[in-house]
Amino acid sequence: MRKLFLTITLFAFAVIPAIAQDVTGKWKTIDDETGEAKSIVEIYKENGKIYGKVVEILNPDKKDATCVDCPGSDEGKPVLGLVIIKGLEKDGDEYNDGKILDPNSGKLYKCYIELENSNKLKVRGYIGFSLLGRTQYWDRVK
Repeated sequence: MRKLFLTITLFAFAVIPAIAQDVTGKWKTIDDETGEAKSIVEIYKENGKIYGKVVEILNPDKKDATCVDCPGSDEGKPVLGLVIIKGLEKDGDEYNDGKILDPNSGKLYKCYIELENSNKLKVRGYIGFSLLGRTQYWDRVK
């Protein structure tokens, strides 16, 4: 009986951190220039890749904003409900090889994300290679 309890305890300590270290869930976006909370983005898996959709806009004046300068089929769409992170793939501790859309400028950037800890997500958008870009840190919504 004691061995069974020890085995279950060790299993729990091995599995629970792995579950907690998942990027999926809801995240509060924080503007890297102003420090202002802007929106809630839900990150989810679809067909083995990671996507992120705006599910809430925190500024009441921007609730009905549209993506005026967005490329392709995203042009003119409401920002609320817009998929802004597209097609990231897991690579070790980070997710990369995808794109992130800035709905304010309409610009599409290469992107990678990785957990700083279970409640803080590092989001990096860049042009060319990752040295030319911007980093934001998003907070998990509980």
